[in-house]
Amino acid sequence: MKQGNVTKLAQFAAGVLLTATMGMVSAAPVTYNIDASHTYPSFEADHMGGLSVWRGKVNSNSGTVVLDTEAETGSVEVSMDMTTIDFGHDGMNDHAKKDDILDVEQYPTATYTGTLGNFVDGAPTTVEGNLTLHGVTKPVSLEITRFKCMVHPMKKIDVCGADAAGSIDRSDFGVDYAKAYGFDMAVKLLISIEAAVAK
Repeated sequence: MKQGNVTKLAQFAAGVLLTATMGMVSAAPVTYNIDASHTYPSFEADHMGGLSVWRGKVNSNSGTVVLDTEAETGSVEVSMDMTTIDFGHDGMNDHAKKDDILDVEQYPTATYTGTLGNFVDGAPTTVEGNLTLHGVTKPVSLEITRFKCMVHPMKKIDVCGADAAGSIDRSDFGVDYAKAYGFDMAVKLLISIEAAVAK
């Protein structure tokens, strides 16, 4: 083979290798840090066996989301500071933190870790994971009802956002206050999250 052809073949091979390498880089998982100022795990809980619905949220949280849209894989890890639980009612906030409900002195943190799944057009639609609350860990599934990634128009960085929903039986986690009075133990979870690409 002539020298020129060898050179062209080597250049071609290098180009193929470079293209393949770039493809692997672009398909690599991307880590996003949760934006605590735009992320609120919230909930709805029964009061007095259907008399009314108490709604609240956890004000302080942190964590990460790892996403690989090409491989259709990903994960989420969230830590929630239960001392910041907020019903919009000071008396209820204080009571919820006591040892007959959440006992935040002994269990100040709740965590959720899960795997993203059932991708549709590059976006996950479910999360299968485990919630640790009040010192108890149980499986909890979430449905992702909205998911979007984009370049933040002001910060000029990649961001992703999602809404997810699920439910738990709070007595499964040892939080069965007022069950004897007919309170429904089902709690609806409503989670809004925003996360920015890790630098």
